Amino acid sequence: METNTILEINHLVKTFGDNEVLKDIDFSTKEGDVICIIGSSGSGKSTLLRCINMLETPTSGEILHKGNNINETALKLNEYRSKVGMVFQSFNLFNNMTVLENCMIGVTTVRKKDSVYARIVAMHYLKKVGMAAYINAKPHQLSGGQKQRVAIARALAMEPEMILFDEPTSALDPEMVGEVLTVMKTLAKEGMTMIIVTHEMAFARDVSTRVVFMDNGVIAEEGPPEQIFATPQNHRTKEFLSRFISH
Repeated sequence: METNTILEINHLVKTFGDNEVLKDIDFSTKEGDVICIIGSSGSGKSTLLRCINMLETPTSGEILHKGNNINETALKLNEYRSKVGMVFQSFNLFNNMTVLENCMIGVTTVRKKDSVYARIVAMHYLKKVGMAAYINAKPHQLSGGQKQRVAIARALAMEPEMILFDEPTSALDPEMVGEVLTVMKTLAKEGMTMIIVTHEMAFARDVSTRVVFMDNGVIAEEGPPEQIFATPQNHRTKEFLSRFISH
């Protein structure tokens, strides 16, 4: 079976004032891809993700979702975002809602499902990330790792085609990183399509189907993890990875 392209990005440019943060990015994602985007801070990784999710409007270029230009189509933004989920660095949970309510809200408001269905779906994914025991807790009662697992369950409850992760472990204490990466590894094994901006090099090496190295607003190199980590071609990739790889 031909794997389906979910997302295609052509000549994407994003400027903030005089600062060109993304310069002519071409990129595509097929069903089942686990793409890790790596690179130094300020290389444009998070901006690329925010453009894909339309949290930032691209300056030029196009983003095609299953062949439809998301800038031009009648596809409503909420509907598109329900298909392309996002997990943020800072969790972005609603502090006044319980864990269960956080996972149900999108299902009832965006997917327009009734609360019985929303509850079943939310519980299913909270169990999956090991957070079913905390359904009545509010976010302030949870650790960072627990909050991030709830945020992942919330994204999954929308039953999206793919999920974007923006440095999902960078706000966590080191001992909590593992519990979040374990959930993400399980999702990858199950064939969830994911684009992950990450500083976790071992995770990128072991879990991704493709690694994209960004440098100064461009994709400097991309390829399978074994090639990028073992024999990077670009001198900037080599330089960047030399800090993470012991020779």
